[in-house]
Amino acid sequence: MLTRPERLAALRRALAGAGVDGFLIPRSDEHLGEYVPPSGERLAWLTGFTGSAGLAIVLADRAAVFTDGRYTTQVVAETDGALWERRHLTEEPPEAWLLAHAGGLTIGYDPWLHSEAFLKRLSGVTLKPLSPNPLDAIWADRPAPPAAAVLPHGLDLAGESAEAKREAAAAQLRQAGEDAALLADSHSVAWLLNLRGADLAHTPMPLAFALLGADASVRMFLHAPERVPEATRAHLGNRVSIEPRGNLPRALAERSGKTVRLDADATPAWFAATLREAGARVVAGEDPTRLPRAAKNATEQQGARNAHRRDAVAVANFLAWFAEQAPRGGLTEISAAAHLLDERRRVAGFVAESFPAISGAGENGAIVHYRVTEATNRRINPDECYLIDSGGQYPDGTTDITRTLWTGPGPAPASLRARYTAVLRGHIALGTLRFPAGVAGPHLDAIARRPLWDAGLDYDHGTGHGVGSFLSVHEGPVSFSRAAKVVPIQPGMILSNEPGYYLPGAYGIRIENLLLAREAAPQPDQAKPFLEFETLTLAPYCRALLDARLLTPAERDWVNAYQARVLAEIGPLLEAPVRAWMEAECAPV
Repeated sequence: MLTRPERLAALRRALAGAGVDGFLIPRSDEHLGEYVPPSGERLAWLTGFTGSAGLAIVLADRAAVFTDGRYTTQVVAETDGALWERRHLTEEPPEAWLLAHAGGLTIGYDPWLHSEAFLKRLSGVTLKPLSPNPLDAIWADRPAPPAAAVLPHGLDLAGESAEAKREAAAAQLRQAGEDAALLADSHSVAWLLNLRGADLAHTPMPLAFALLGADASVRMFLHAPERVPEATRAHLGNRVSIEPRGNLPRALAERSGKTVRLDADATPAWFAATLREAGARVVAGEDPTRLPRAAKNATEQQGARNAHRRDAVAVANFLAWFAEQAPRGGLTEISAAAHLLDERRRVAGFVAESFPAISGAGENGAIVHYRVTEATNRRINPDECYLIDSGGQYPDGTTDITRTLWTGPGPAPASLRARYTAVLRGHIALGTLRFPAGVAGPHLDAIARRPLWDAGLDYDHGTGHGVGSFLSVHEGPVSFSRAAKVVPIQPGMILSNEPGYYLPGAYGIRIENLLLAREAAPQPDQAKPFLEFETLTLAPYCRALLDARLLTPAERDWVNAYQARVLAEIGPLLEAPVRAWMEAECAPV
């Protein structure tokens, strides 16, 4: 087993042998997804950084890890400063760092792990594709690729047949005069074909590529196709073929003279290069499944409501238990997260967590995407802040909720209550917003920040992300973020609403509900359609951290109405002791 310094040294030797001066190591796998299987954890294996977004660049005499604002504290804790410079993805992007430190050099990359759009941003260096990946060659104990069973996602859950989805997507290609679309995003393949699986720990889907033809036929490529049982093959029908990944080069070579669409931001560069070499015409365009997947149909919307209602019982049981146990000082970050997972396991239909729970006490709560380990596990002390961000995967929906709690038994400091209330006010402002059709996520991000900005405060992450339907808890193309693409919000989209505030070394505050976009009732003389949000998440806010004096009358009324709704919908589903706690927590402020 190589140590991390030995791994870095071995990679440098391999790069010298390959005739390159450096190498790019992204967090993503061959599907360019946020969540990767153990066999795709190249960045973590090399650097120690376990966050869900990042990039490393290795040169002969220096190396750097780039992360966004969610991970600035985590990357310092997990990587060796003697080996790795730590850089902010937006404040000092990789292309600028390369220009400053590698100008004129030859930098290697794995064409399966980077999009063509990303590579085009790298100027001042010569890029050289390397296959096979030199890091894989030194990763002696690399896990095998996942090969879980591929299962149907029934019409009662999907709300639309795979045949109808294929035809609608193919119609887009015919209208554009295109012969096929290459789908590298496994979420798209799973949604299009109404499939689910277990190739990833928290996202229930098989890892697969697909070629969608303008005639609505599909060729699906995946590792170990024998894991597709007969029932799934029957579900797919004879217009869908199942092939090993090794067939991809031949399948693309057969596209000679054809026009193939692919998403340049979300497809490995290998595909465009291989298609062009075969004589195909490559057209950069939107994945034809992406917007339909994000705008949930009526069945998926109702499934989300049902899943959130069941999930809320687990959350309520946890919150009541935590309120009793935390003041005693016997809990740890791991034991608290484990108890919440146990509560979810008691919920009908629970499949898995939608991501590893973020369980951070005190100063660890200030690490935005903190992941507790045995090495970092901290006792949850009385009279401090505790942040728990978690979610569940259910066949009818995906949940994601964050609550920030006060452990007691004493009162929370006034300054902390003021910060919590400012975050809550931004959370309310976004959740209650009515806005005209055509508005996009970047237009709304500032609304949740206004109360913090008024106090000279901010947070270094987006305000919210899209959420899938029994798919990824992070789903594009819409999000509440200044950095997001301008894609109008549509009815049926599910987005998180999670402003926060983080005081390094002290505490973190984040409050998160999921919102369902829907058409708003028209107003007199309304000039155009408007949208609004339905709140899906049903869990009380922390009474001990809320300073009701800092709320406007309208905000106070909204909090009281929301808490009353939580009590009315979830209270009857709880056992008597938990229901009594809920009644006290949800009493009017």
